[in-house]
Amino acid sequence: MHSTIGITLTQRTLMRTAPSLAAAALAAALLLTACDDSGSNDDGGGAAETGKESTASTACKLDEVTVEVGPAAEAPAAGDTGTVPVTITNSATECTLDGLPTVGLQAGDTSTDVPADPAATAQKLTLAANQAVSFTITYVRGEAGGAQSLAVKTGKFSLPGATATHGFPWSYGEVALKGDGSEPDATVSGFQQVGD
Repeated sequence: MHSTIGITLTQRTLMRTAPSLAAAALAAALLLTACDDSGSNDDGGGAAETGKESTASTACKLDEVTVEVGPAAEAPAAGDTGTVPVTITNSATECTLDGLPTVGLQAGDTSTDVPADPAATAQKLTLAANQAVSFTITYVRGEAGGAQSLAVKTGKFSLPGATATHGFPWSYGEVALKGDGSEPDATVSGFQQVGD
């Protein structure tokens, strides 16, 4: 008799608490699910990965820009100074140029790097689609066939942070060499925005 009453009271207690326990468990499960969903969409992989991808892919790439070399103000005679402008137009989505262009000159088996103009300032520029920037190669013309001249046939450049190069024919005369003949008497400017 005693045990039957005890069992009945225990069963009643369980029957009363079971629904509230089940409801609490269900509420906790829903809360955890909601946290997981919002975490993955807002603070987790979605936003963070997108941020990383956009940061990694913001640098302008040569295969996503159009390049126009010239028209040049060619140095008319040895000792004169000439300029060769290079215009880059972004043909893809927004990208960034962070630094200075790297320019080289090629004459047969000889290649040399063009130093940055001392007045050139590295800066970070964001290019929208179809926006253009330019830089200028300034050089001193060398004597044709002279020991202190480089008979340049090809110019080349790369964008900041990239290894791919864009080559173009050099038809602006020989380039004078400085000092011991290891460096061209030439400089490259920083990027300047074109138009508005």
